[in-house]
Amino acid sequence: MRKAKPKKRQILPDPVFGDVKVTRFVNHLMYDGKKSTAFTIFYSALENVKAKLANEEKSSLEIWKAALDNITPQVEVKSRRVGGATFQVPTEIRPDRKESVSMKNMILYARKRGGKTMADKLAAEIVDAFNNQGGAFKRKEDMHRMAEANRAFAHFRF
Repeated sequence: MRKAKPKKRQILPDPVFGDVKVTRFVNHLMYDGKKSTAFTIFYSALENVKAKLANEEKSSLEIWKAALDNITPQVEVKSRRVGGATFQVPTEIRPDRKESVSMKNMILYARKRGGKTMADKLAAEIVDAFNNQGGAFKRKEDMHRMAEANRAFAHFRF
């Protein structure tokens, strides 16, 4: 283990909504340091979401936050070796890791989707996550199912 914990970097809020969560999402979305491109993709995806869910009274940012909440896992399984055998031990996830995992899953499954542009794919994934469906939501359900199946090994928690 290292002696000193690394300092948490302060993340600045995004220019349009003034939200740190948006910047964190865009940082995960970004390739090769192209932050302005990532912001463009994200904002156009929110525009597409607003167009798709026109009858929804929430703003597109609120829809995105609700979609993230829907795909945020509560527990995950970690491998733990006990006496030569490897057990999948269910553990609670720290709040900052929960947020990070949900954002990465949303982006991963948006990239895997079929669609013309990344903004279209991301918008489709946000709408699906908002409606409790899609790849990222399925991933969360699988994580919970795996943790439930291995609940007997919870006493191996570390």
